Amino acid sequence: MASRGVNKVIILGNLGNDPEIRSFPNGGAVANLTIATSESWRDKQTGEQREKTEWHRVAVFGKLAEIAGEYLRKGSQVYIEGALQTRKWQDQNGQDRYTTEVVVQGFNGVMQMIGARQGGQQQQQGGGTYNSNSNQQSQQQNQNADWGQPQQSAAEPQQQGGGYNNSNQQPQQASQQAPQQQTPDPTSTPQQQAPQQGFNEPSADFDDDIPF
Repeated sequence: MASRGVNKVIILGNLGNDPEIRSFPNGGAVANLTIATSESWRDKQTGEQREKTEWHRVAVFGKLAEIAGEYLRKGSQVYIEGALQTRKWQDQNGQDRYTTEVVVQGFNGVMQMIGARQGGQQQQQGGGTYNSNSNQQSQQQNQNADWGQPQQSAAEPQQQGGGYNNSNQQPQQASQQAPQQQTPDPTSTPQQQAPQQGFNEPSADFDDDIPF
């Protein structure tokens, strides 16, 4: 799909409330977040410290919504990359209403949890960047891992049963190792027998019995 211009929003702030999670009949989910960003400055006339807070509505879809609902809480610091969208809806009186919010979904949606939640659970998950692309890749990797394990287990009996290449190498190694282990070295036999005889029956001619 061709596009003209760039629609990208980056927000780094703190949640004003716990995420609101809603599920769809098709199995999807959306997490509605309210994120606050603040800026402070000193008034030149009065010298007082001033602060201004902006509240941003963010809608997170898909797997990211489940992660947000599980790990994000009021006061959590989060980094968001999304697109600004305006949607139309109707209130109870049937009047059309419009809401502009940051939407995080698709390959361009990014959510990164920063800091730690109470209890230490956030420390293990915090700092990781989540997006729809990485979720799909992780699912594919998990599926590949699940498929790979039976293949490896099935391949082991083939190797034990004597694969064509491995069976040729194993007899060669066995044939090479067997004579080395079973056939005694003629030169080493006197060396082993001479110290045993000399140790059991010491004599004055002990030095003459050592074959060098």
